[in-house]
Amino acid sequence: MLAQRNPREAYRRVDFDARVSTATPAQLVSLCYEQLIGALGSALAGAERGDNLLKSQSLTRAVSALTALHLGVDGEAGIAVVLRQLYEGARRSVLDNVVTFDPRVIAAIRQDFIDISKAMSASGGQT
Repeated sequence: MLAQRNPREAYRRVDFDARVSTATPAQLVSLCYEQLIGALGSALAGAERGDNLLKSQSLTRAVSALTALHLGVDGEAGIAVVLRQLYEGARRSVLDNVVTFDPRVIAAIRQDFIDISKAMSASGGQT
């Protein structure tokens, strides 16, 4: 299975697995944000270069990160409701872009999550 993968992707996966195995819940959220932001950036780069495989793989990783974030929300009120709406809305938009890719939408979602990540870091919390 690894023989079919890009070596860079194999190293990225090993690094990701190692980080997940030792992460706290807050670090897992931060890691999901990092993966989401990176995946959306890779999708944009793939689209710009006409690399449909990279774009597709990147959108799949973005959906996986959003799904993990959505499933990790605890509680039924307050910020939990807002986070679920945010993650589900972003997930739907990314899935829509699998069929009809709009780089402006992907860039906007990516920037939103960059901004959220920065704000949470600045407030002393982890994303």
